Amino acid sequence: MTDLGRLESAASVDAFEAADLLTPNSSYPCLGSVLPAVAGALAVDLPGAAHAQQVLGLPSASRVCVVLVDGLGYANLSERAGHAPFLRRELGGSTPLTSTFPSTTATAMGTFGVGVPPGRTGMLGYTVRDPATGLLGNLVSWTNLPPAREWQREPTVFEGLTGAGTTVTSIGPARFAGSGLTEAALRGPVYARAESLADRIDATVDALRKPGVAYLYWGDVDKAGHHYGWGSLQWGDALAELDAELGRLARSLPKDAVLLVTADHGMVDVDLSQRWDIATNPALGDGVELAAGEPRALHLHLERGADPDGVVGRWRDVLGSAAVVATREEASGQGWFGEVADHVAPIIGDVVVAMTGRATVVDSATQTPASLELIGVHGSLTRHEMLVPCIVVA
Repeated sequence: MTDLGRLESAASVDAFEAADLLTPNSSYPCLGSVLPAVAGALAVDLPGAAHAQQVLGLPSASRVCVVLVDGLGYANLSERAGHAPFLRRELGGSTPLTSTFPSTTATAMGTFGVGVPPGRTGMLGYTVRDPATGLLGNLVSWTNLPPAREWQREPTVFEGLTGAGTTVTSIGPARFAGSGLTEAALRGPVYARAESLADRIDATVDALRKPGVAYLYWGDVDKAGHHYGWGSLQWGDALAELDAELGRLARSLPKDAVLLVTADHGMVDVDLSQRWDIATNPALGDGVELAAGEPRALHLHLERGADPDGVVGRWRDVLGSAAVVATREEASGQGWFGEVADHVAPIIGDVVVAMTGRATVVDSATQTPASLELIGVHGSLTRHEMLVPCIVVA
């Protein structure tokens, strides 16, 4: 590394500490511990299961229900717990988990479902650059990407559970059955289609009439946050609806069942005075062939011959304290992605950007107008985005 490179690496660490950011699995256990802990609670011998069960304090059980609420950050829930009497009652004695980087659904679901960091799953953002084609692929809609099992090669925890003879039921909307994201991160269970939250609760209770695991996903809290902000009346209403149904679920489960409620990520509301556009800012766009990720967490793939240190320097000059900007080697070395497999390394940007505060960097050349209008966003390493609840009711 050159002297300039060493100085920039030190600057990246200093900026990270100044912004009070969290790397996955640093201050708290990571979201990837949840399903291995469930395996441990069921006495299924999967890698890391016993340790994860101990770390999360999950009691032994014959039936476990896992609810993952999209976008329900620990800090968001704590600050608006007046809308959630059931969750508020359980939150006080719980310890949060960390999400992934980026703290976004596709990445977090990969680690949740597989039990390993995104450096091994290749699930590295809302959008990613496919090294084989150079195209920008979408990990949620699974467009411009190879088949899910080729992209995400690791076995899922659900596959391990079903392979050991455990009954596993996944409850979610019909459109998610067999989707690319489901196949990548959550393959293995029987899929029960249910649309409304009440219907999903009923299907979950029905699935746990016999021993095994039921997994329920709910996305409306995240949807309300994106469109109205997590401080909005609409977000509070979505949380209140969720809380009432979770209370009903807890009362309806068999007495020997354990309920665990968690989330994939939290959320911040954008500050439009702290927004930059790569497409209209030459200092940001120079040397950048493709920007993947999302406005809070960017993977910059550079043009052939572009100097990563030079791009890092320009982005730091433009964004200042609104971002931590690092080379691929710096971000990987600081543990942003966990262990990085050889085939995953090229998916990571030559330069990686984690936004601080409520700032964003968009690319109007590739993003849809609707995405540019979102109020609630996530993806970076702030506590509001990174900390998620781990509420155990036994």
